[in-house]
Amino acid sequence: MELFKEINRIIVTCSNRLSPYLQQEIIELGFKPVRIFKTGVELKGTLADCIILNLNLRCASQVLFSLKEFNANNADDLYRSLMQLPWEDVFNADGYFSITSNVSNPTINNTMFANVKVKDAIVDRFRNKMGKRPNSGSELDKTVIHLYWKESLAEIFIDTSGETLSKHGYRRIPGRAPMLESLAASTLLATKWDRRSAFINPMCGSATLAIEAALLATNRRPGLYRSNYAFMHLTGYDENIYKTQRKKLDEKIINVDGLKIIATDISIDAINVSKINAGAAGVADLIEFAVCDFRDTRIPENESGVIYFNPEYGERLGEETALQEVYKSIGDFMKKNCKGYTGYIFTGNLELGKKIGLKPSRRIEFFTSKIDCRLFEYELYSGTKRLPAIS
Repeated sequence: MELFKEINRIIVTCSNRLSPYLQQEIIELGFKPVRIFKTGVELKGTLADCIILNLNLRCASQVLFSLKEFNANNADDLYRSLMQLPWEDVFNADGYFSITSNVSNPTINNTMFANVKVKDAIVDRFRNKMGKRPNSGSELDKTVIHLYWKESLAEIFIDTSGETLSKHGYRRIPGRAPMLESLAASTLLATKWDRRSAFINPMCGSATLAIEAALLATNRRPGLYRSNYAFMHLTGYDENIYKTQRKKLDEKIINVDGLKIIATDISIDAINVSKINAGAAGVADLIEFAVCDFRDTRIPENESGVIYFNPEYGERLGEETALQEVYKSIGDFMKKNCKGYTGYIFTGNLELGKKIGLKPSRRIEFFTSKIDCRLFEYELYSGTKRLPAIS
């Protein structure tokens, strides 16, 4: 069984509602998606292809490589089917592995029980064939096996990523309520930003949006900031394949003359955190940081571009009332100071969104955690008229 040469089903997972942007990325890498669903994209390929996907994708969570699809009505069926797989050809008996799963089967009321049955099948197979067994646990830094089991249909995957790809590896200090990197990148792909004109990010917090904008504009890929993936711990892994693809990431980086990315926040602590994170990402010199109220953010004149706000949502009692004036002020600021730009406001509070007072040209759906969110888009023409509410 030559794992890295076999062609099989690959499922690239993502957070809910990010799949259109993940699909876009996968196509740009030269792959042909077979199926698109809310939380992922399916394609065909090899484990070598999984290396490319892991290094390049901004919107993904995991890259799963299918080993076998089978029927399993209960835990015993699951165990018997998995015992038949040549696990000794997948990873070393002296190695370490962990199990993750997505289980919805009427005979299973505890996902951990299913994980244990997978672990037992793998361990028993190694003992029978090799006379020894690998260690196992919850850490995702070595070989990771993923079980998908719905009703009687089961499928076992190699999770080639291990730790999630949603975190891009440069964020040294998270800051307060940071936007997940994969979500930030997806929302940027949803905008009309051309990656050359100005990108303005008032109320930047830990600057995830501004940093992801700089990475996007200069074509810096997440694989630049990570050195360990689960695929590195599989039998047949050729480090030269990884090194070749990793070198291509450096070659893809481009310079953008005159790029203006401006990130501001009223908190000096937030800006200090932002500078540290931007430095870790290698883009600190591409972002103009300033400590100021959002109303004092510098907007380059006689230019076009994008201005992007991600204000607080008011999740705690009493906060929403206080934020109504903030949202209204954001709308006023965009209307008066950002003519010729395209405005975006990302919020998980649709009622507060109505206080902006401008009519959005698009309402793009997202989730953050389990919060139903919108990215509102505003064309900020000179004659933009205030409207009482968003329908």
